[in-house]
Amino acid sequence: ERPKFWLPRHLRQTLVKKVGETINIVIPFQGKPRPKIIWLKDGQTLDSKDVGIRNSSTDTILFIRKAELHHSGAYEVTLQIENMSDKVAITIQIIDKPGPPQNIKLVDVWGFNAALEWTPPQDDGNAQILGYTVQKADKKTMEWYTVFDHYRRTNCIVSDLIMGNEYFFRIFSENLCGLSETAATTKNPAHIQKTGTTYKPPCYKEHDFSEAPKFTHPLVNRSVIAGYNATLSCAVRGIPKPKIFWFKNKMDLCGDAKYRMFSKQGVLTLEIRKPTPFDGGIYTCKAVNECGEAEIECRLDVRGNQ
Repeated sequence: ERPKFWLPRHLRQTLVKKVGETINIVIPFQGKPRPKIIWLKDGQTLDSKDVGIRNSSTDTILFIRKAELHHSGAYEVTLQIENMSDKVAITIQIIDKPGPPQNIKLVDVWGFNAALEWTPPQDDGNAQILGYTVQKADKKTMEWYTVFDHYRRTNCIVSDLIMGNEYFFRIFSENLCGLSETAATTKNPAHIQKTGTTYKPPCYKEHDFSEAPKFTHPLVNRSVIAGYNATLSCAVRGIPKPKIFWFKNKMDLCGDAKYRMFSKQGVLTLEIRKPTPFDGGIYTCKAVNECGEAEIECRLDVRGNQ
């Protein structure tokens, strides 16, 4: 039976693996009597300490436990029976993360913009550089934010920077394996100048918020039963906070132990302790501040509790 390889479809193009991955290539063949199998890499015999080869009567296997960059290359397998042979070639590409970009420069700063340029990394990780990730950080916080990713050129303009702030920039390289472990970072920050002359806030007259007292809720006429505490309530507004006076039949109630006066957030309350029919009459609340005064009144009737 003539020697013949059956090369799997996925091995007909370059086999790409990352550093550290396992490589296990199985190539079936036919041929009787059992053929002789010769593996070469870049025209040289394989190092059996570095790469494992296992042959059976129907296939040959190339095995690498942990791929490294030097395993990349053109592999060739020959199947031989007497003066007949078959040959296949396999290309293996081992890739790693790239190094950082080189020679990053802050070229210009104007308005709210900063222009950067750099050169590709020295080490591309044995794979094409697909692009760059550009990040910015405010000097105060040093929190990094991505401005561009998968960016193809080696220069860019970062816009929408904040006036008066200082920024650092860093750039990662990217290939099929991912982003570089480290980034190229600008040495000096870009200072976004405050444009024009120094900002002078306009001079406003301080707004006068003061207002004369005004009752927003009136006193209401009440009829209560003698011997049970009674309350009268109203609400007032005014700036500055008004002083409050209570009167009964034009007589000031301040200092009279029978009455208690409360004021909470503009709500005014007069408590009359255990009123008697004698406590009935016209009650007046007066509010006064430097802008003016206001007063309000109501009638209180006290019925006997017979």
